[in-house]
Amino acid sequence: MHSSDRPTLLVTLTGTDRPGLTSAVLSTLATRGLEVIDAEQVVLRGRLILGVLLSAPRDHKNLKEELKQLAAALDIDISVKKGVGDNEPRRKGRSQVTVIGHPLSAVGLAAIAGRIADTGANIDRISRMARYPVTAMEIAVSGAEPETLRTVLAQEGVRQGLDVAVQDGGLYRRAKRLIVMDVDSTLIQGEVIEMLAGHAGREAEVARVTDQAMRGELDFAESLEHRVKALAGLPASALDDVYDAIQFAPGARTLVRTLKRLGYQFAIVSGGFSQITDKLAAELGIDYAKANELEIIDGKLTGRVIGEIVDRAGKATALRQFAERSKTPLSQTVAIGDGANDLDMLAAAGLGVAFNAKPVVQAAADTHVSVPYLDTILYLLGISREEVETADADQPA
Repeated sequence: MHSSDRPTLLVTLTGTDRPGLTSAVLSTLATRGLEVIDAEQVVLRGRLILGVLLSAPRDHKNLKEELKQLAAALDIDISVKKGVGDNEPRRKGRSQVTVIGHPLSAVGLAAIAGRIADTGANIDRISRMARYPVTAMEIAVSGAEPETLRTVLAQEGVRQGLDVAVQDGGLYRRAKRLIVMDVDSTLIQGEVIEMLAGHAGREAEVARVTDQAMRGELDFAESLEHRVKALAGLPASALDDVYDAIQFAPGARTLVRTLKRLGYQFAIVSGGFSQITDKLAAELGIDYAKANELEIIDGKLTGRVIGEIVDRAGKATALRQFAERSKTPLSQTVAIGDGANDLDMLAAAGLGVAFNAKPVVQAAADTHVSVPYLDTILYLLGISREEVETADADQPA
């Protein structure tokens, strides 16, 4: 008999979770010498839901009565349904959809599910990746190409105020990756050049130009030249003062620490300055770093940079160089940034993530994260908050 024609039995249990409950049910099934074909279990707010698909015994009515008695003894509900065959295989076109809300409303999640259904796709599984400080759900979807889902769900995400990421659900998603990240207003809070300008008494002027450049209204190289000139004569010691005042984005250390444990490689690329980024890389254990270098003569900034400027195109070039050095295919790279000068880098990466980005960047990136927690990126990679906390707890003090 073909496996698709064989009689099978679906046993479904629901009840208050407690130790030994699953064991008691499986032990009863074990007395019949049945083959377990599939099993799924989930616990929600102390409520256990267990499904077991088995080869059907000839005396399934007797087994059903036995399970009914067990249910009464354990104060649980058990249903037994006879049928034919295994689960339907997942259809082609597999995607992993990550939905992030702060909060995640039932209306929002229902809207996302509705748009998935509109594409003709099926939701195969939903699991929670995080409960705080954001709620993140991962949805396994089959039956639609990722590009189709990405277009439809991005629009719905905007309407619902949710961050939605769609990735290919293939094996590659579990492979180790190279993470390439912008620095100012991404890895760290604020802009280093504005902090330096504050020491020169010209912060407002420089901040205005920075904002125009990040929105794509000014050529980055020209804006950088203008802003760096404002730093001429500043003592080099101001760089140390600025570094000491830097605050990382919430979750930045968690993101880097967790992915480094998993064997990921990390890079930072910045339109800022190597005198800062090299120290950040050393502090966090980041593998690669590239940024502009401020010229310093006689202990003072000259108002110029040395060498080729790391601009929009330069960031994409750096990503490709880091990928080659780390022997990582471009499809396995993840780029994270917030400004217009990150656009080429985001486009070149396998996954481009706009982090609290300007509108022009959000519109161009594969997905965007609009909450201030950088470790939210972990959920896009299939790593849950619980796994992170467990790994941290297991580390020696």
